[in-house]
Amino acid sequence: MTAALEVSGLSGGYDDFDVVSGIALRVGAQERVGLFGPNGHGKTTILNAISATLRRRSGSVRLFGEPVERARPQHIVAAGLVHVPQANTVFPDMEIQETLELAAWTPRARAARRESLDRVLALFPRLAERRRQLARTLSGGERQMLSIGVGLMGAPRMLMLDEPTLGLSPRLKDELAQAIAAISAAGIPLLVVEQDVAFVLSLVDRLYFVDHGAIAREIGGRGAVDHDEIMAMYFGSGRAA
Repeated sequence: MTAALEVSGLSGGYDDFDVVSGIALRVGAQERVGLFGPNGHGKTTILNAISATLRRRSGSVRLFGEPVERARPQHIVAAGLVHVPQANTVFPDMEIQETLELAAWTPRARAARRESLDRVLALFPRLAERRRQLARTLSGGERQMLSIGVGLMGAPRMLMLDEPTLGLSPRLKDELAQAIAAISAAGIPLLVVEQDVAFVLSLVDRLYFVDHGAIAREIGGRGAVDHDEIMAMYFGSGRAA
């Protein structure tokens, strides 16, 4: 079966400095894959390079077998790869429903807008209750739900999430984990960057450990590697940085 995402030899960064280099990873057609590792080692940069929100130096990116490494960000979204960045990047003075509807801007997304909106509001009941409120009135966790909802309104064939639990309470993390699992169960493959080791282990099928801008190791998820071993890798690399 054709992979949802195949990346090979990917390098990229800012100005003249490469933050990541030689990145190779694969996400299966219905797979959940995590990127983890210490802060500042390139996880977010990998997602930005894949989605072309920063300049790539080299490498290939294939989405369901089709090359997209030369495509602009809007064309990558239109092809079905949707990137939800960290930090709740929503317009604060727009209503929740207006924000969601505006996100369905590609032809495929417009055609499915009503269905997508119903799915998002069912997935995140808090957004349904507050659909006429301005985004700035939401809590941090609710804004994160809205950010993911915006991504889903793009009718993704694949979804990339950058630190979806950043700054959330344990209770909201649990709610978000259930929602992300439901998204995956609907057949959308995921690539997730996450600092919370327990969260990412509960969610993904495989993990890539990112260390100093490179994929240092690929490991299995769901019990193939235990929590203590993951923590030893994480903090061991952090001390060496």
